[in-house]
Amino acid sequence: MIDVQNLKDERRIDIDKVGVKNIRYPITVLDRANGKQRTVASVNMYVNLPHLYKGTHMSRFIEILSEYRQEISLENLSTILDEMKRRLNAESAHMELTFPYFIEKRAPVTNTPGLMEYNCTFTGSLNHKGRDIIVEVAVPITTLCPCSKEISQAGAHNQRGEVRLAIRFTKFIWIEDIIRLVETSASSEVFSLLKRGDEKYVTESAYENPMFVEDVVREIALKLDLDENITWFSVAAENFESIHNHSAYAFIERKKE
Repeated sequence: MIDVQNLKDERRIDIDKVGVKNIRYPITVLDRANGKQRTVASVNMYVNLPHLYKGTHMSRFIEILSEYRQEISLENLSTILDEMKRRLNAESAHMELTFPYFIEKRAPVTNTPGLMEYNCTFTGSLNHKGRDIIVEVAVPITTLCPCSKEISQAGAHNQRGEVRLAIRFTKFIWIEDIIRLVETSASSEVFSLLKRGDEKYVTESAYENPMFVEDVVREIALKLDLDENITWFSVAAENFESIHNHSAYAFIERKKE
């Protein structure tokens, strides 16, 4: 049978990325508490395509994903990129996996367990410049407005927010450690299950620890600056304001020398 993808293309235009996008696929990732965790990822897989060829072989992306789905970790992400590059005769390979990750969190007073969901993304690239692996985690937080507390005789407005923290690193890092770093940099953590005593503790703790979005990103940046394992980071904080019809936003990106 004719291999149409390998036919010559006369337009002589290189393609930077070509492949498959938004594949919903079951995967297994490393879990510090339980060893492994099964989840479902949205996967993007791309390679470059030289101007000589009409198309890439899309089925090979799915074959590679199927071979590695039993365990996708930060360690073997590099191996998958190597395999993509080899099997598709490419000069560069790129992969993104976005998936929900669940952690059992216990309420601060009653110790009642509940599952918290965190959206995570592993991004890997391989080209002539080398390898690049980025981990990004979206972490829900609570913030209480310092200005509102200062000017009000009773109470202050608070809201749920989200921090998106992306990092490059030299040694393996647990998703749980990234989440903990963020949660301890806000007015309060977010919990899936709170009884009355827990709710009292959370609201009072947030009141005693007011923060703007500016405070949140700065606190996270300070911690990351001290971590020698981190070589680059970007941190974005968004407050879903409870008394405004807009969000508050702050962002820091830094490459450490």
